[in-house]
Amino acid sequence: MSELNQLLLDFDYKTNFNEHDFYLSKSNSSAFNLIYRWPDWDKRIVNISGEKFSGKSHLANIFKLKSKAFLIKGNEIDNSIFKSIKLYESIIIDDFEECNEEEILYSIFNLIDQDSKYLLINSLKPINEIKYRLPDLTSRSKNCLYAEIENPDDELLFAIILKNFSDRQIKIEKKIINFIISRIDRSYRKIDEFIYKIDELSLKKKKPINLKTIKEILEIEKI
Repeated sequence: MSELNQLLLDFDYKTNFNEHDFYLSKSNSSAFNLIYRWPDWDKRIVNISGEKFSGKSHLANIFKLKSKAFLIKGNEIDNSIFKSIKLYESIIIDDFEECNEEEILYSIFNLIDQDSKYLLINSLKPINEIKYRLPDLTSRSKNCLYAEIENPDDELLFAIILKNFSDRQIKIEKKIINFIISRIDRSYRKIDEFIYKIDELSLKKKKPINLKTIKEILEIEKI
């Protein structure tokens, strides 16, 4: 784990979203490389997909800093968005699935092309796999660059777990982290649940974090 002090992944709920705190691994390298390559994109619209807590919002904030982009959540999109879009070269739509305004989304796609802007879309699954009511939006969603954040490998799991323990000022032995990795489900959601349980036991219940506690948590969560 020689790179652990260089690039560490933060979960979506963290506020530290700079590039140096993103841990790069095989699981997220294609998504990170697309953000890093901007503005040298083959297409104007990029879609990054991955489950919750996989680091999509971290990448979006790296892109926001890099491109001075305008960021909006899917559930905030309405007709007033076009005033803001006109002022920015780059746009970010986070939580894309939360927007049900398909006509507005289609107009946004058109505006990006017409005005030679850039659009980054974060979604749980690739947007070309979403079932739309509007045929034109279905067609538009296929004309993008795609990158999927895959389930974490052992290296990324180690970095996530170590970072979260470190953030909480909890000292933990490497062998315990390896024990967790060997038993935890390869899911960002399960990792988040595990970290929440660590918080609950160490802060609320004042229990020491040792191998016995870890085993208890893994059993409770049935991971």
